[in-house]
Parts: sequence; structure tokens; C-alpha cells
Amino acid sequence: MVNGPSGTAAFDRRERPRHDAAHAASLGIANLNPFGDLHTLQHLSARMARSMRGVFEPVLRRAVRTWAEPLSVERFGSYCAERPKGMTVWLPLAMQTPSQANPGQALMAIDAKFALELLDLFFGGTGEAPHPMPSELSPAAEAMVKRIGTMIAEPLAAAWEPVARLSFAPGHPETSCAMLANLDDDDAMIVTRFGIAAGNDKPVFVDLVYPVAALKPIGPSLNAKVHGRTAEPEPQWRTGLTRAAMAVTFPVRSVLAEPTISLGRLLELKEGDVIPISFGQHVPVMIGTHRLGTGIVGSANGHAAICLHSIERLDEEDYP
Repeated sequence: MVNGPSGTAAFDRRERPRHDAAHAASLGIANLNPFGDLHTLQHLSARMARSMRGVFEPVLRRAVRTWAEPLSVERFGSYCAERPKGMTVWLPLAMQTPSQANPGQALMAIDAKFALELLDLFFGGTGEAPHPMPSELSPAAEAMVKRIGTMIAEPLAAAWEPVARLSFAPGHPETSCAMLANLDDDDAMIVTRFGIAAGNDKPVFVDLVYPVAALKPIGPSLNAKVHGRTAEPEPQWRTGLTRAAMAVTFPVRSVLAEPTISLGRLLELKEGDVIPISFGQHVPVMIGTHRLGTGIVGSANGHAAICLHSIERLDEEDYP
């Protein structure tokens, strides 16, 4: 529920005051939020939070959990002032509908320390940020931030699809909110925050910020109520869909061995040379990048075969 109690553990939450998403209009005070209770946008944020795993797990090279924080609506100047200590990286995201001539602009805001940790991991490091922190981003760090923005753009458009067909394109990252074009301190912003945590590590947060003015063209869609479940599908249609899904084929593979040799030995190889390999009794059986289980190598009907010995449990959330 928007602005309701979060199900996220207390130690995962960033400790900072959050304003209500729905601002009641009063005499002499402008209403920052013209979109009502923002249930629809909170629903879209929950969809986006599930997609964040696919964005950051390949970069972090670790399994992570992700969640969406309650929304807030606040002035841009107040939001900038409330950012945690240390440098923040601001990445403009051009936001456009197919019928829109001039694109609007959203923002991605992340801590510079997190961006530099991702950069170190990208180049094979252990994920350590420089100490002390630099006063500005290097070209490589700027490219890393734009890469993250590009990776976020596609799932973000997919999350918005039930409401509006939006496309997102990253711009040039800045380290000062004063350098962002077309944004003033008094502009009303809707802040959507996503938590990312691996194991018992302290979570990091990525903010996607939408100017209220940029969302006004799709305001009627945001004011629409989130629809519940539709009527049960026709049994014949359901049966046909099930049969079609069951007929989908997947490539199954197994890696018997992955020997390693030195570069010198590799350059000396010639036809007839033998590369010794060894493997245990059980070999992995894979479908794509996921392990199906393990098996024993043998033969069946005159063909090489693998007899499945165990099958891994498949979690639906591991698949897009």
C-alpha cells in the first residue's frame, strides 16, 4: 500500500523521513501531487523491483534481493538536500511516448560509491571503491553509470507498459543536481526508491525520480484504479495455451570437463596431440544457464547418454 507499513526488514530501510505521496490541498499551499493516491505507480514500482535483480545480479556477480520502498512526493530542492552524505550521481533518462514530440525527463540517482564499486567489479576487481573517494567521476565511471541506465531502461519500459508505452534513454551523468537542465528547486518530484541487498550486507538504494510535470500527459492513466483479476479464461483456450507451452523446446547440454592449459602449451598444440580430461561420477545437466540436475554418463540404444541422478528445484522467480 502506498505510504503504508513496509514489509521490508527494518535494517534494510534507509533511515530518512518520507513524506506522504498524497498531499492534501489547503489554502495557500500548492498541491504537489495531482495524481491522487498513486496506487498505480506503486504497483508499477513493485513490478520494476522484481526486474532489478536481473539488472544488478550479473554486475554484482551475487544473488541479491530487491524491493520497492513507499513512494514520496517532494520538492526537488528538498530531495537533493535529503540525499545521504557523499557524492550522488544523477543520470537523466529521456522519457517519451510514441505520440510525444518533446520527451520528458526522469532521473536515476545512485551513490557514487556504489557506482565505483560496480566499476571495480566490471573490470574484475573485488568491488572496492577508491579511498579516499574522488571529487569527480572518471570517463570510465561515467560510462559505467550510463551502462546501468541502459540496462534499467528496458525493464523500466516493460514495467510501465500496462499504463503507458514509454521509452527511456540515458543521457550524460552529473555529480551535481544544479547541473541538471530544466529542473528547479521548486519542481514537484515523485520519488520511487529501490533497495538492493546481497546476503547480510548493508543495502544500497537506487532512486528513479519522475517530475510531476513530465507525468501529466499520462495523468488519466495514473489516476485509473488497478484492476483486479479478470474472469476465468475459456477452458478450450486454456487447454490450447497449455499444449502450446508444453511443446516449447529447450536445448539441454552437459559439460563433461573443462581442462586448463597454459598459453605456451596452447601455442604448441598440433594435430594428433592429446589433452587429458577427467570428470567425476556425476556431471551437470544444464538448460540454458540454469542447472537442471546431475547425471551419470553412459549409453542407451547405441548412443551416448546421461542418466539423471538428481533434479534441482526450479524457482519461478529465477526466470524472467
